[in-house]
Amino acid sequence: APCRAHKMNILEQVFRYILTILILVGAGLPLASVAVAKPKKYRPSPHRAPLKVSLKYDSRMQAATRIANAKARRHSQRRCWRAVKNALLQAKVVSSRPTTRYAKQAGHELESKYAFKKLKIRNPNQAPLGAILVYGGHGAGHVEIRTQKGFVSDFANKRPSRRPLLGVYVTSKMLASSRDKAANRRL
Repeated sequence: APCRAHKMNILEQVFRYILTILILVGAGLPLASVAVAKPKKYRPSPHRAPLKVSLKYDSRMQAATRIANAKARRHSQRRCWRAVKNALLQAKVVSSRPTTRYAKQAGHELESKYAFKKLKIRNPNQAPLGAILVYGGHGAGHVEIRTQKGFVSDFANKRPSRRPLLGVYVTSKMLASSRDKAANRRL
């Protein structure tokens, strides 16, 4: 059922419309000149591919991405951290199952136990492929993996979560390979 404020808003719009008609009729103008303002529709930002980053893509993280994509559903089941944990474990990215309960705790555990590194990225669309994005906010938070087509956890989405981004994490192997490339360029 519509809330009281919504009903009042509709009544206010109807009243303004009738008032406009009465003013136009009184001024001798035809009713065809009455324009009804349509509410603006939500227009999502266009899908952005990940930026080209100087990181080498870790084959294990790509396998984790494929596993998560294969098991992803159409809509969230509120089990994002569980799905990402399973994908990381099955792809052998981590040696043992992460133990944190909430998704927003994932970043700290990945850094401390599994040698993931936090990148200085504040925009989820700029995360490299295979990166793990950790979000905070109300409740347990949210975790997802960056893919070529968007983001995946327990469900796949073209757009990132609207929650506040806590961090973007990549495996140390991805960073090590980019350092090796930089060292070779200096020689």
